[in-house]
Amino acid sequence: MSAKKKIKTALISVYHKDGLDAILKKLHAEGVSFLSTGGTQQFIESLGLPCKAVEDLTGYPSILGGRVKTLHPKVFGGILCRRDNGGDLEQIKKYDIPEIDLVIVDLYPFEETVASGAEEQDIIEKIDIGGISLIRAAAKNFNDVVIVASKAQYAPLMDMLNEKGAESSIEDRKWFAKEAFAVSSGYDTAIFNYFAGDDVSDLRIAINNGKVLRYGENPHQRGIFYGDFDKMFEQLQGKEISYNNLLDIDAAVNLISEFDDLTFAILKHNNACGIASRSNVLDAWKDALAGDPVSAFGGILITNAVVDKAVAEEINKIFFEVIIAPDYDTDALEILMQKKNRIILIQKPFEEGKMQCRSILNGMLVQDKDLSVQTAADLKVVTKVAPNETQVEDLLFANKLVKNTKSNAIVLVKGKQLCASGVGQTSRVDALRQAIEKAHSFGFDLNGAVMASDAFFPFPDCVQIANEAGIEAVIQPGGSIKDQLSIDYCNENGVAMVTTGIRHFKH
Repeated sequence: MSAKKKIKTALISVYHKDGLDAILKKLHAEGVSFLSTGGTQQFIESLGLPCKAVEDLTGYPSILGGRVKTLHPKVFGGILCRRDNGGDLEQIKKYDIPEIDLVIVDLYPFEETVASGAEEQDIIEKIDIGGISLIRAAAKNFNDVVIVASKAQYAPLMDMLNEKGAESSIEDRKWFAKEAFAVSSGYDTAIFNYFAGDDVSDLRIAINNGKVLRYGENPHQRGIFYGDFDKMFEQLQGKEISYNNLLDIDAAVNLISEFDDLTFAILKHNNACGIASRSNVLDAWKDALAGDPVSAFGGILITNAVVDKAVAEEINKIFFEVIIAPDYDTDALEILMQKKNRIILIQKPFEEGKMQCRSILNGMLVQDKDLSVQTAADLKVVTKVAPNETQVEDLLFANKLVKNTKSNAIVLVKGKQLCASGVGQTSRVDALRQAIEKAHSFGFDLNGAVMASDAFFPFPDCVQIANEAGIEAVIQPGGSIKDQLSIDYCNENGVAMVTTGIRHFKH
């Protein structure tokens, strides 16, 4: 088996022609002959390059409205012929089949057509048959054939041609084959998911552009991110984003998306340690930081407002890993960029995902993302005392926050500012006590504050402890068979309670 193979004949069948002309001219200069169909053939000839029509090779024209063009033994025989197999060589000689050494394919844009909202018939016509078959055939015979399965591989192909001329190594061909099967599997996944719709009996996921991270959650673990980070963010400066940074960024984006008011949040280990909504970004920052100035060290900062010079000067006083905002004033960036390792991100508009996946045991858990947001109209007053307008605003603020906090979770809020939260405790009572102690340690007066719980209270102990600390209003899902115990305590002590009917566990 010879590792190096000369490219003599190339079959080109592409939907998008941009970026291809330089490759074609280079191949022609290297003495490679072309074989193509329809629009691709016309494009090649428009460059002044000779090209043989597939129809002339097969003896059949393009038929069925273009559905059948390359599906013929004279095409696939030339691709699949094993050059080191005497029987194969005898057969292609007998049937006058030329060897094809390079296949360049660009599939019909199926996903783009679906996304455009096109009619089903138009979508079906964008299911590529010949192209996907050419990809699989050429990739299977990588020992002899180079397969370029998408525009994303044009640059690597050009690099190979510039370095080696019309010649490839086994390593080159195997890499292109790997990339080709990634393209074909992703394409088939998109088609499957279109036909599956809401049918969840099977799961297919295909994500390109895996990025190897410095390490995973810990230095001894390997970490890889699959996705298009640049579609959501523009990184203005900073070190390489880590696995843990990505987790925190995800949590931060999910949290800030809940708020329409101008809001600033600080997160640590996926939980908010400070957050406040205010009329200006500087006050929002100061009050978010006041929530826990200790945990803010090394945290993730996010706001839904433009960062100006005044707030940048304040932010610059602490150490943080990442800051995310929709934009920054120029003089604010001059300040924030003084420390080069800081990751500064502009968050772009994006369409929020609807599903969540988690690997467990020997499979995966998939669920709808918790996109439920409660409004004042969703609150059911279950006590004699109803919350006033200010308390309702704080209750809704706290409910958004507890939704984005690890369970068991309790959140204490006053004046649209996080006073403290109890996070990830095995007991809701422990979570509440943790929150109260933390709020007091940072000097918060909890008299008049509100409490949010991610799940119901099976006993009245939490509302009693909260009331004794000064809490005057409570929001919780309700649903316990013992709800009345907590309601009775609130009624006896003048505490307002509302239920939402929506639990917000987060594990």
